Amino acid sequence: MTSSPWIAALLALFLWWFFTGAILWAVKRADRAGGDAHIWSGLFGLPMLGLGAALFLAALQDISVTGAYLGFLSALLVWGWIELAFLSGLVTGPNRRECPPGVPLWERFVRAWGTVAFHEMTIGAALVLMAVAAADAANTFGFWTFAILFLARVSAKLNLFLGVPRVHTEFLSAPLSHMPSHFRTAPMNALFPVSVTALTFATSCWIERAISAPLPGQTVGFALLAAITALATLEHWFMVLPIPDEKLWRWVIPAPKTNDRLLREDPHGL
Repeated sequence: MTSSPWIAALLALFLWWFFTGAILWAVKRADRAGGDAHIWSGLFGLPMLGLGAALFLAALQDISVTGAYLGFLSALLVWGWIELAFLSGLVTGPNRRECPPGVPLWERFVRAWGTVAFHEMTIGAALVLMAVAAADAANTFGFWTFAILFLARVSAKLNLFLGVPRVHTEFLSAPLSHMPSHFRTAPMNALFPVSVTALTFATSCWIERAISAPLPGQTVGFALLAAITALATLEHWFMVLPIPDEKLWRWVIPAPKTNDRLLREDPHGL
């Protein structure tokens, strides 16, 4: 495999776009089919989870360029299945009711946590298992990829809870139709500048590591981490700036026919 950090960054961009689109295609197809389609969608996606776990373990002692790519891909596969299970309504939380208007902030937080509790605990458990497996490993790029996705998603959900100007309802599936009521819109919140600053700083740190890395596998691995962290930063900006990012996945989500395509409350992206 190529050892160019530029190729690695472009591959990370493609995989982010492709995996997000593939998950949205499966979820929207299940929406149209109805019935138990979402359950079957999650079950048919289980090989993706198994392959991700196998690649993650196989790459732990591989410090080559191939090992860096496999570690990165393994984290995306595991993450992708968990997100598919979430959007399919299989791994969400005990609260599946809409939030009444005008509830206090603390109650809205408790209700919002209830909509995603099982999902967050599943991701947290996967992160812990990966950390244990990678504790003495030579190649930890798979773990760090998953950790970046986890931390960026937590940050995004907190920003959505506190309030952001733009979120897309079209990224939601039917089983998650209750979720928008638990979030709010606002011109800005105090956490957002902290989030984008931290992600930007992390991106610069990964870039510095890639430049100074002594081995080709490390150069590629850190370039992949820099790219996925930069994409996480970009996804945060999508919640604020009037950028038509939904067009990136128009091949799986048809253009809306009404003016209700902008929600003002729910997460999107890998």
